[in-house]
Amino acid sequence: MNDGVNGVALAVFVFFFLAVTVMGFLASRWRRAANENSLDEWGLGGRSFGTWVTWFLLGGDLYTAYTFVAVPAAIYAAGAAGFFAVPYTILVYPLIFTFLPRLWSVSHRHGYVTTSDFVRGRFGSKGLSLAVAVTGILATMPYIALQLVGIQAVLDVMGVGGGENTHWFVKDLPLLIAFGVLAAYTYSSGLRAPALIAFVKDTLIYLVIAVAIIYIPIKLGGFDAIFAKAGDALSQTNPKTDKPFGALVPGEMGQWGYATLALGSALALFMYPHSITATLSSRSRDVIRRNTTILPLYSLMLGLLALLGFMAIAAGVKVTNGQLAIPQLFENMFPDWFAGVAFAAIGIGALVPAAIMSIAAANLFTRNIYKDFLKPDATPEQETKVSKLVSLLVKVGALAFVLTMDKTVAINFQLLGGIWILQTFPALVGGLFTRWFHRWALLAGWAVGMIYGTAAAYGVASPTQKHFGGSSTEIPGIGEIGYIGLTAFVLNVLVTVVLTFVLRATNAPDGVDETSPEDYTADAGDPGVETEAPKLTAATH
Repeated sequence: MNDGVNGVALAVFVFFFLAVTVMGFLASRWRRAANENSLDEWGLGGRSFGTWVTWFLLGGDLYTAYTFVAVPAAIYAAGAAGFFAVPYTILVYPLIFTFLPRLWSVSHRHGYVTTSDFVRGRFGSKGLSLAVAVTGILATMPYIALQLVGIQAVLDVMGVGGGENTHWFVKDLPLLIAFGVLAAYTYSSGLRAPALIAFVKDTLIYLVIAVAIIYIPIKLGGFDAIFAKAGDALSQTNPKTDKPFGALVPGEMGQWGYATLALGSALALFMYPHSITATLSSRSRDVIRRNTTILPLYSLMLGLLALLGFMAIAAGVKVTNGQLAIPQLFENMFPDWFAGVAFAAIGIGALVPAAIMSIAAANLFTRNIYKDFLKPDATPEQETKVSKLVSLLVKVGALAFVLTMDKTVAINFQLLGGIWILQTFPALVGGLFTRWFHRWALLAGWAVGMIYGTAAAYGVASPTQKHFGGSSTEIPGIGEIGYIGLTAFVLNVLVTVVLTFVLRATNAPDGVDETSPEDYTADAGDPGVETEAPKLTAATH
């Protein structure tokens, strides 16, 4: 790692950072509406984005700096087990093709801004809606923190901020500046800012990966040499565990863990609030359907990106924090000017999702906590103001997390967030297809899944952590090691189904469903499609 500042790389990084900053502030004038004081405009970009804007926005939302840094870092640390991210992003698109268009239609019909809005309207339950909202906010916070960790990793490799003995304020000043800029243009422009910047972000990422996948193997002697060196390094014994560091191919013992993690992650990905926020910003049902068919292009990119982990091993990159492996690989292998381009891709790849995530979390708080419980008569202007302020607070919380906690802990808390958010699947996806589940049963199933998932994750230790050291443990009744989130999800569904039978048999009071069957297939031009705030009648039951 450089002892000093890489001036050329830093200059290129700053150029792109300033460019997207200007774009972020100018985005407030892009497709400006007559009335900007509503969550539809600030939080969903006026629900006006077409196929390509939505594609870039969803790509910028889902394929983040965390993806760029952590996926190859997992392969750098453990080998092929880190490739689980590739099959889960392939599995997810046929899945979302079945339910995202339905969610878009009913949300546009009733003016729903969040998943909790839909759950409240479908099941007539503020309690269930609150549970979904709180889960979404909790799961999003560490995800935002990880984006800031990605920026910090790039700054560390460029030598910005000084050494370990530097005063904390000076050391963290570049991150504080990046945070301030992100907060300012998100507050000003809302979802339009990340939507516009996503074009730059994705272009840079595709460029960097295309160059890296050709240029770096040439310098390292080809893929044969890369795989041979990586295989040798991963087969060495880890002194902390007395086991090999990893393997080029997952062993039989790891297959259950690999498969359950991939499946559970696929089920969870579009439960995150930021995924739904980007989805609801599109202008028609067909835009969503088209995007589910072209988004797999990002999975191709992800597979190539994952190979960078093997390249880092073959290149002899040595870092104590695996999240620095890929930035350091770029620093070592690329000319300084192109290393700056690569660092800019990672940095901007953090800004886009961080902005969307903070907007999504703020919308949840505003619509499903502030409006439902604190100020039911809030005007659209008041909602927008509260959401803007909360988006700032969410970023401050994520920044505090990054500045005060061990950076390696951030990934484990993000994995815990994945376990949590998966527990909202029965209420959201189940509710899109059937009203049979009872609202109290869904709430009980959610609680069981959350408690089991959190307790099981708490009991997982790692060489560096006593608790929350991973997201896999023994599956009860099977004896294999598997993804905790999927086990919790199965328990959640079982409790929901059994209690629904009981509650239906005892005629327990049900909530009022404000939706109708035709709402789930409606398009933007159909009669009755609204984008106003949802009615509050059903929410009061």
